Amino acid sequence: MTPERYAKICAVLDKRQPDLTVVADEVHKGRNMAAIVRTCDAVGIPKIYSVVPEAGYNPYRGTALGTTKWVEVALCQALVTPLDALKNQGFQIVSTALEPSALDYREVDFTQPTALVMGNEKRGISDTARAMTDVFVTIPMVGMVESLNVSVAAAIILNEALHQRRRVGMLDQPRLPKATYERLFFRWAHPQVAAFCDERDLPYPPIAADGEIADPVGWHSMIKDKAMKHNARNTKVTTDNA
Repeated sequence: MTPERYAKICAVLDKRQPDLTVVADEVHKGRNMAAIVRTCDAVGIPKIYSVVPEAGYNPYRGTALGTTKWVEVALCQALVTPLDALKNQGFQIVSTALEPSALDYREVDFTQPTALVMGNEKRGISDTARAMTDVFVTIPMVGMVESLNVSVAAAIILNEALHQRRRVGMLDQPRLPKATYERLFFRWAHPQVAAFCDERDLPYPPIAADGEIADPVGWHSMIKDKAMKHNARNTKVTTDNA
């Protein structure tokens, strides 16, 4: 790993905002969903939620440009699942909707823990979202159309959230929990080893000060030894049961 890549990964993780997220309420166009993911990475959101549309979730990688590697997308079957969990964690639920009570999006305090709900391209937010929303917002416009593309609207609102948070110093120091920071660093810095560990439910090896695996030879030997013992146990069980 080059010093530049190490510094880049740390700089990005240092600005991640664990108390800012998006909940996509059955956004069904892959291009739109991918653009939302891209925006979330740009404003420092580490994890979002996508309620699976009837046609399924189909990320459009031409727009995402690999950003799903940097932003976790948790797929949900029902909107109430992530919204309940987020409310219990103290998040305010902000939804885009053409409601009489809707505020100009710039009037919302996005320095609070916030989940932004973005609705389906055709029908907007669902009845469940309406019932669970704390604040409705709208983007003032002066043209003939009443609403923007869902991914464009998300980008405008999330950049306001980023602006507010930067203004009050929320990007000046790391905010991710230490364990989350270290896990994400390893996945980004060593994706192949991380995938190997994840598939086998193994802990990630220790990291040295330069971001490299501290003792790769020793770690590989330990994993090899564990694999040999595991295979030996399986062989014994198979023999005993024969």
